[in-house]
Amino acid sequence: MATYAIGDIQGCYHTLQALLQRLAFDAEQDQLWLVGDIINRGSGSLAMLRWCYQHKDSVKMVLGNHDLHAIAVAHGAQSAHRSDTLQALFAAEDSQPLLNWLRMQPLIWAEHGYVMVHAGLHPHWTLNEALSLAGEVAAVLRGDDYIAYLQHMYGNTPTLWQPALEGYARLRMITNVCTRMRVCSASGELDYTFKGELKDLPDGLMPWFAVPERSSQGMTIICGHWSALGLYQQNNVYALDTGCLWGRQLTALCLETKQITQVNLDPRDQPR
Repeated sequence: MATYAIGDIQGCYHTLQALLQRLAFDAEQDQLWLVGDIINRGSGSLAMLRWCYQHKDSVKMVLGNHDLHAIAVAHGAQSAHRSDTLQALFAAEDSQPLLNWLRMQPLIWAEHGYVMVHAGLHPHWTLNEALSLAGEVAAVLRGDDYIAYLQHMYGNTPTLWQPALEGYARLRMITNVCTRMRVCSASGELDYTFKGELKDLPDGLMPWFAVPERSSQGMTIICGHWSALGLYQQNNVYALDTGCLWGRQLTALCLETKQITQVNLDPRDQPR
């Protein structure tokens, strides 16, 4: 049995299948950990979500910002973006059970000494705090009032985490940390605008995982989201978004051996 963590797929279904073939993945024995953003932007979002649903007993995943966006648009809580490639998914007869399954996925998954989250953990959060806070959002997404939250989910405020935050501001910041965070100040104030490479970081900002005395620095964290960062394997952090959608690679990490396996983007997955 092997466990493979895979970076942002974003609807690149054929590329995923090529990667699984190279891994000799066996759904009866092996496990996949998907770091979120499994759909949108690539051409195969419907096939991708159907595959995950079909193999759900072999898949552990966390929600990314594109997954949440798809759920919000499907329920009329947000408008579609011009770059979305979700029409086939929304029109499919099995769209509702697929999206309902997606909505039930957590923001953070912790098992076997690893923590998986799409973007990262706030520098001030311990693992127990992060799991508890992520659970607050999961409870809302799985509850009866999830559409109301989806309507208030978007926005870049607050930027500074305070335990006393309440209501939608609290839920929004937890969601933004887990699904959108890349960089922050030394005090933990988030900046949502920077998406570039480490060499281009503005003064006063640093990767969330480089904040001195980060509360989760003893944890081994698997994440994605930051395609310009590329493959990163330092400070107990494995960042696996290697920009497959943008013509680069899809990356898998074997948790048991730490071996990295990559395949190039299949041209069939590029947006049409």
